[in-house]
Amino acid sequence: MSRILDQTILLLVISFSASMQSTKVLSKWKKCGDPECEKAMSRVQATMDYLGPDCRYLNFKAGEEIMVYSKLSRENENLWTGSKGKDFGYFPRDAVKVEEVLIGEEVEVLTKETDFLCLHEDKYTFE
Repeated sequence: MSRILDQTILLLVISFSASMQSTKVLSKWKKCGDPECEKAMSRVQATMDYLGPDCRYLNFKAGEEIMVYSKLSRENENLWTGSKGKDFGYFPRDAVKVEEVLIGEEVEVLTKETDFLCLHEDKYTFE
């Protein structure tokens, strides 16, 4: 009985830590094409297949086109956010090449907690 309880507690700890990781703030700052981060910054093409670690990340195949809306800055400059069709999420900047720049100047703004939540079917998923 004690062994089953130990295994159950271990599974709960693993589940909780995975949940906390998927809502973790990835950066306090981001760069955008406008103060509201609504304007597309650039159009990029995937140079490799990418499968993200959780639901906040954008998965894609080499050759697919992605519209970039923001770039994390300061403590985590490797992640950009963008969309491919209806899908939206983070991806590493070294997995794409810039095809077209759509803005003249980047604006740095604070991130929001909602920037790091999963969005499914027009609802935020709080984990």
